[in-house]
Amino acid sequence: MNQTYDVIVVGAGHAGCEAANAAAKMGSKVLIITMNMETIAKMSCNPAMGGVAKGQIIREIDALGGMSGIITDKTMIQFRMLNRSKGIAMWSPRAQSDRMRFSEEWRLALEANLNVDFFQDSVTEITTQNNKVTGVICGMGAKFSSKTVVLTAGTFLNGIIHIGRKQFGGGRMAEKSATGITAQLESLGLISGRMKTGTPPRVDGRSLNYTKMEEQAGDENPSKFSYSTETLPLKNQRSCHITYTNDRVHNILREGFEDSPMYNGSIQGLGPRYCPSIEDKINRFAERERHQIFVEPEGWNTIEIYVNGFSTSLPDEIQIRAMQQIPGFENAKIFRPGYAIEYDFFQPTQLKATLETKAIENLFFAGQINGTTGYEEAAAQGLMAGINAHAKANEKEPLVLGRDQAYIGVLIDDLINKGTDEPYRMFTSRAEYRISLRQDNADERLTPIGIQIGLAESHRVERLNKINYEASTITQLLAKESINMAEGEKYLPQLTSAIIEKTKAQKILLRPEVTITDIQKIPTFEGISQYEEESIQRAEIYLKYSTYIEREKEQAEKLNRLENIKIPQNFDYSKLQSMSMEAREKLKKIQPATIAQAKRISGVSPSDISVLLIHFGR
Repeated sequence: MNQTYDVIVVGAGHAGCEAANAAAKMGSKVLIITMNMETIAKMSCNPAMGGVAKGQIIREIDALGGMSGIITDKTMIQFRMLNRSKGIAMWSPRAQSDRMRFSEEWRLALEANLNVDFFQDSVTEITTQNNKVTGVICGMGAKFSSKTVVLTAGTFLNGIIHIGRKQFGGGRMAEKSATGITAQLESLGLISGRMKTGTPPRVDGRSLNYTKMEEQAGDENPSKFSYSTETLPLKNQRSCHITYTNDRVHNILREGFEDSPMYNGSIQGLGPRYCPSIEDKINRFAERERHQIFVEPEGWNTIEIYVNGFSTSLPDEIQIRAMQQIPGFENAKIFRPGYAIEYDFFQPTQLKATLETKAIENLFFAGQINGTTGYEEAAAQGLMAGINAHAKANEKEPLVLGRDQAYIGVLIDDLINKGTDEPYRMFTSRAEYRISLRQDNADERLTPIGIQIGLAESHRVERLNKINYEASTITQLLAKESINMAEGEKYLPQLTSAIIEKTKAQKILLRPEVTITDIQKIPTFEGISQYEEESIQRAEIYLKYSTYIEREKEQAEKLNRLENIKIPQNFDYSKLQSMSMEAREKLKKIQPATIAQAKRISGVSPSDISVLLIHFGR
């Protein structure tokens, strides 16, 4: 307790674990403080990682040298690549995880790092001097000094759990909430708000009739998240199942509306728009006769089942009666009811691009405290906060990722410039450069950065170079060799129009009905099969989408020129009278660091940007 740490991480959820791991791996002396050592990296809600856009984030974390991808690979029980029927920008990896093993692997990974110390207690105060962090004080009175603090409080700040009309304090079921920090941070000038999230019931898998459900197996040839050679794809997988609600379910749920905290005014915070509760679904989409329910096992050896799609805070008696009207759930035994949880967050416009608070130097926020929802969004923020806390403690350059570099860059840029009034969730549609920000090329985009800052292992660049070399060799072959009419008729019968004269293979590959797997059937191109699947896929994507990728690159370069035009700190916008009042108010509040950042603020128009450019001599 007498030493001064470089970084103290408060909270050991997904954000806290990534923050502690990153800072410690880069050389900082780190203390991670958690209220319960047994719940490190606990999956509070669904036992899964990845999904649409979220899978891209996990790949980016891994490419930078974070641990979420490796931990997921080690503990997953099923892997699926979502949206394969859509364009490559939409492809998103998702893994069903073993909840208990996920938590265990994260703890073991942190314990293996000699730069990480642990302490079990709540933190009740962030100590400061002259608006600069000096450390923390714990509930039992222990004091720790630190150069920086990363606060990853999750849903614990003044958390209240709701089940029907029942209310009780808690940051998670059977775990107490954290009090004191919100009031203290408000006294230091930060502004808080309230948000809400929820979780479904868990049931006994032995009581379900799977014959009445649709089986949802994993991919026939599963991939994995991590680009490292430390993990391997799954050989065996567990299936999930799908069933549906019906009118009987909906009618029973409606009986509980008057006791629902969502409708009787008990909950003030806004919930996640894109992950609504079952009562919200049947209320907002009353015309729908049924809603999909995903029946997801919580691990290899447990009988506990996660009822995805049935998130609810209705009275437990209503939950059980309604659930037992779902096909396959007629005899369902409930382990624990679903519930809603309301908690404090801090508007993220109060943060710098490094996730450091503007009001208090060396204090960083990451995860749901910034108004986000989801393990993946939290882990990404934790990683970046850990990297930048380490940089600040050791007087090094911070790392800020651009919107053209990573979904992580989009996430943080959206938060600090636009803020959020509801739990923020990442989607591919939020990224304007999503063809470039694919799940398959996160290593190409970010591994060199990870190695440069000392987070990713140097051997990763060897594999990256190998994949790029093989992909380049394949593209050169396809650009050089041609396919004639006879070969087209024999090996490519799916062609909608015949090959009239010899045509370069790369041009044939541009046809939507042709894949590189089809072309490999032609003797001239059989040698492609000797290369890694990842190299072959990368070559195909580049050839099919090179025009769109180059167009995005040009657009990004134009915007990046504005990133080089810095705005002085605490610039007085009131003297720019030709700018709109709204723009002046927004710019004064957010204090963007560059013209490009100012351009992305809601309420700042192109004419307002022109005024700024003229003022700064551009």
